Amino acid sequence: MSACWQILKKDKEMLVFPLVSGLCCLLVMASFAVPLYFTNSWQPPKSGAATAQQALYYGTLFLFYLCNYFVVIFFNCAIVACAAIRMGGGDPTVSDGFRAAASRLPAIAGWALVSATVGLVLRIIEERSEKVGRFVAGLLGMGWTVVSYLVVPILVVENKGGLTALKESTQLLKKTWGEQLAGNFSFGFLFLCLGIPAYALVILGIVSGNVAAAALCIALAVLYLIVLALVQSALHSIFQAAVYLYARQGQVPDGFQAEFLSEAMVRK
Repeated sequence: MSACWQILKKDKEMLVFPLVSGLCCLLVMASFAVPLYFTNSWQPPKSGAATAQQALYYGTLFLFYLCNYFVVIFFNCAIVACAAIRMGGGDPTVSDGFRAAASRLPAIAGWALVSATVGLVLRIIEERSEKVGRFVAGLLGMGWTVVSYLVVPILVVENKGGLTALKESTQLLKKTWGEQLAGNFSFGFLFLCLGIPAYALVILGIVSGNVAAAALCIALAVLYLIVLALVQSALHSIFQAAVYLYARQGQVPDGFQAEFLSEAMVRK
C-alpha cells in the first residue's frame, strides 16, 4: 500500500476517477431506486410468484448491474491506464485516463455485460436459499474475483475484448502463480483501522449532547470516510496495474518489491 501511495502522491489527480465514478454510481442507483420504490417493485419475488413478476424484477436488476458495472469498469480502466503510464516512466494526466478508457468503450461494455450476468447469477443463487445460497455464492464470487483480477489491465494495455481478457487473465495467473489460487492481499483491514477516528468522532459528537456539535462531527466523519474510500479505490487499481506488469512483463515497478508482488496470489 505504501508503494501504491507513492505513485498516487505523484499523480493526485487520479482521485478524480473514483470521485466521478462514485457520483455516477449514485445517479445510476437513484435512477433505478426511485421508480422501483414508488411502484413497490423493489422487493424480490416470493417463491411461486408469477413468471412475469420474476422476469420484471430480475430483468431490472440485470440492467442495474449492467449500468453500474459499466461505470465502475470505465473509471477503473482510466486509473489503471494512468498507473501504467506512471510505472512506465511517463507523466499521466486526467485526460490520458479518460482518453484510454473512452478508446476501449466496446470492450468495457462487453465486460460489463459479462460481469452483470455473473452478478445476477450469484444473486439468484443467494436468494434461492438464504444460508446455503449465500455460502455458495460467496465461494463462487471469491473465485470469480481471482480469475478476473487482471481483466481490466489487459483491456486497457492490450486492447483486448472482455472474454479474451478473461481467458488471458486466467492463463497469466496460472502461468505466474500456478493453479488453485487465492488472493493474498487486501487493503480493507488497513482502511478499516484508518476509519476508526471517524467512528470515534461520531461517538464524541453524540455524547456531547449538543445538536450542532453532533451534526458537525457527523459531517466531518462522513467527509473523512469518503476521502478514505476514494484513496482506497485508487490504491487498489494502482496495485492491480503493478500486479499485471509483474505477471505479464516480469517488471517490478519503482517503489515495489518483487517479494510482495510474487506473493500477491498464493496456492490454496
